[in-house]
Amino acid sequence: MILRDALLALIALTAPLALSCLDVAEGRARRDLEVGKASRGKARVTVDEGLAAVRRLDAGELALWASAPALSIRLTDEAGGPWTITIENMLADAELSARVGDKRVPVELLEAPFPTQRTFRLSLPPGAEAALSLRPPDEARREPWRFAVFADVQEDIDRVQDIYARMNEAEGVRFALISGDLTSRGSPEQLERFQREMKTLRFPCYATLGNHELGTRDDLYHEWFGRGNYRFAFRGVQFTMLDSASATIDPLAYGWLDGWLTEGQDLLHVVTMHLAPLDPVGSRNGAFASRAEANKLLTMLAGGRVDLTFYGHIHSFYAFENAGIPAYISGGGGAIPERLDGIGRHFVTVDVEPPGKVAQVAVVRVD
Repeated sequence: MILRDALLALIALTAPLALSCLDVAEGRARRDLEVGKASRGKARVTVDEGLAAVRRLDAGELALWASAPALSIRLTDEAGGPWTITIENMLADAELSARVGDKRVPVELLEAPFPTQRTFRLSLPPGAEAALSLRPPDEARREPWRFAVFADVQEDIDRVQDIYARMNEAEGVRFALISGDLTSRGSPEQLERFQREMKTLRFPCYATLGNHELGTRDDLYHEWFGRGNYRFAFRGVQFTMLDSASATIDPLAYGWLDGWLTEGQDLLHVVTMHLAPLDPVGSRNGAFASRAEANKLLTMLAGGRVDLTFYGHIHSFYAFENAGIPAYISGGGGAIPERLDGIGRHFVTVDVEPPGKVAQVAVVRVD
């Protein structure tokens, strides 16, 4: 009887933990829904689709960290008056327009200290909702262009400027995707350092998180860099970023993905996440925890006619196929490299040839 009571007590204590382990990514997926929304005093701001983290909202001052090259923002100030709006991680030629109803609001561009920071000044009438649109001039252009991909900087942040210098030399890169593991344990100090180092780049980087961002508090990533699951379109390409940092994808995100796959069927569709559904080598713990879930996701991606997938986590470079979809692992941001494979630090460039063609995926070695 004593043994039975002790066993029941143990089950009672561990049941919440067991249940939480079944949905290890749920908290992050639910936090995605809150990204891009804030209110303070008489001011409110909403970024459409949560494509920017609200870093600061004070009287007459708004600061955002962008997760996409184009943003639509709604800003309301019951008191009205002058506003300074700063958007970091943005294309250097992005232009802001503002309207209240059918009336244009004059916008002044201010000098900014970094290529990827845009700062504007405008004045809002009391109580009105302003529609702000921040867009680069080539958003809808159908001409050849290039983006980059990298991951897994982790503890090698002291040497990341070598990689960024080579990226800045790469001709025609409009932005980079980061498929996770920006830091070694996701602490505030490490996230701040990663952001600071990024400011030497001449173009923005749009990221999802990796398992190393979960090491301190997984909500910190959202405060600094925004959503883990999101999508955006640029120059005929849909980019879908998924949070697979816990070796799974949350059911909420599967629901969003279903719609994103439909939206992206007429575009070149690139999907990026940290852990691949299936490890191309198979002898490591470098993929989803469940093969059944891996098959489910790959079936969705293939059915949605995804054209290209990128992953991180494994500190090397691999080119392979998953469910007939070209797949690449680029984990050469500086974390401890895979032994004896001869591939050190690197990033990948992708040349897009409209409409809907990947002309080249190239490895750029840094070491």
